Amino acid sequence: FLSLVAEFCCGFFVILILGNFWFLAVLYLLWLYLDWETPCTGGRRSQWVRSWTVWKYFREYFPIHLIKTSDLNPNHNYLLGFHPHGVLVAGAFGNFCTGPSFKNLFPGLTPYLHIMPIWFSCPFFREYIMSAGMVSASKKSVSYVLNNEGGGHASVIVIGGAEESLNAHPGSLTLNILKRKGFIKMALKHGAHLVPVFSFGENELFKQVANPKGSWLRNVQEKLQKIMGFALPLFHARGVFQYSFGLIPYRQPIHTVVGSPIPVKRNLNPTTEEIEHLHALYLQKLKKLFEEHKRNYGIPEHKSLVFE
Repeated sequence: FLSLVAEFCCGFFVILILGNFWFLAVLYLLWLYLDWETPCTGGRRSQWVRSWTVWKYFREYFPIHLIKTSDLNPNHNYLLGFHPHGVLVAGAFGNFCTGPSFKNLFPGLTPYLHIMPIWFSCPFFREYIMSAGMVSASKKSVSYVLNNEGGGHASVIVIGGAEESLNAHPGSLTLNILKRKGFIKMALKHGAHLVPVFSFGENELFKQVANPKGSWLRNVQEKLQKIMGFALPLFHARGVFQYSFGLIPYRQPIHTVVGSPIPVKRNLNPTTEEIEHLHALYLQKLKKLFEEHKRNYGIPEHKSLVFE
């Protein structure tokens, strides 16, 4: 979805350059130069955009729900680890970029959804995603959000990243997290409390062409992901008037469960052992969150998370 909107925005920019409105393109390039760092300094959210009626229909289509398991004190900053990535990341967008659910459940906290920096280099599209509350996933951007002295900021990071979208098959519970420890280091450096978040139903929205590890398709996808910075899962779902084939996601409920915070003491120079210890604790809390709630959302008793 993001790719389609980004392509439209880029196409519109090309039309400005090639048409009689090239001067508008020049003015926008000047603006882009002056505004380049904004995605790394908190973005530029618009409550008007975040409350568009279309997002209400978007959330109700699946539908998308946000479930609270514990209070989050607004006097602290938090780093929310979102799992799994899925194909659409619908739970993250629907709950943290649109609607009143987060604000009502966690008053005093402002969520910032961090996404790949490459999206902010796309003309016009960057303005749209920033207005929805998205910011860059760069270290500088995460540090800016978590460095708020008064607390009240919540960085939302999709830990598995684009690579994990290649595992987004219905029923899949595989998370790319064992080697991902940068978010742990950031939490320690800023004393941001860690909060595991699991979005049940995220992997059920699309069917993906079989791409087991070691297959030629998976090898090509992984190589392209390393080159471009984002993955290209080959997925399909339903159409507008039929359910057999199309690119519209299936209507499957999404329940995004926000776990209890893991207190983190600020440590500007954490050792490898301290990072490993907190990472292991985070995995433990994430697994516990999943196990406690899986029965409520149709996950068979014998199934558990797989960390790789």
